[in-house]
Amino acid sequence: MKIQHFRNATMVIEANDHVVLVDPMVGPPATMPPFTFFRFKPKKNPIVPLPENCKPVLERVTHCLLTHQHPDHLDREGVKYLVEKEIPVICSVLDEKAFRKKGLQVVQSVAYWERTDFLGGKIEGIPAQHGYGFVAKPAGNVMGYYIELPDQPTLYLSSDTIYTDDVDKVLKKYRPEVSVVAAGSAQFDIFKPLLMTVEDVIRFVKNAPHKVIANHLEAVNHCPTTREGLNKKLTDLGLIGKTFIPEDGEWMEFNEG
Repeated sequence: MKIQHFRNATMVIEANDHVVLVDPMVGPPATMPPFTFFRFKPKKNPIVPLPENCKPVLERVTHCLLTHQHPDHLDREGVKYLVEKEIPVICSVLDEKAFRKKGLQVVQSVAYWERTDFLGGKIEGIPAQHGYGFVAKPAGNVMGYYIELPDQPTLYLSSDTIYTDDVDKVLKKYRPEVSVVAAGSAQFDIFKPLLMTVEDVIRFVKNAPHKVIANHLEAVNHCPTTREGLNKKLTDLGLIGKTFIPEDGEWMEFNEG
């Protein structure tokens, strides 16, 4: 399995004959408003460009996996790309209707804790809570995914979530060989964080049985956690050896077992 980190939560999973695009935010910088104006500097989003080495990969995408509807996971350019290329889309049953209204070609919808066929293997929807306390309710539906593909390492995309009992269950009982955590600690101007605090990201890495990819960093203006800062904390705790903190455009390779 090869994974290319694009930007924010956008990535490509290349496995067997499939190239699966996850949460495409593929538009130019500054095409969306700031997500916070006072707590952090009010820069328009995305705050960084899509790396040039990602663009040719978009020509090879066979499927798209969507975790939720937020624009930093599916922007206008992402919708346009999926519609024009007629990319088959897999999403939560809770979001299927909304994505179809955008013109997306939804070929499969997934429910929480239900394992179904997926690209010759299996996929299961995992509950995700997008924020601590009250802010999680207006944040809407979010789905993580646990994926098993033939002759590939098992993969857990935790999506935009805090550390919950459901996250803990997947890490400890399913024991994924690769786990992805949204590590940017996103916050609006008010309310508690929308993503795991750094302390909970560390907890996630500690409890993950194998490799971890930390993403959702340094791409949108409401995420204060930096790659450098996270790297230092994980290094100090002896956890950096199991963690990838990829630069935008970076490829990673993982083997089964």
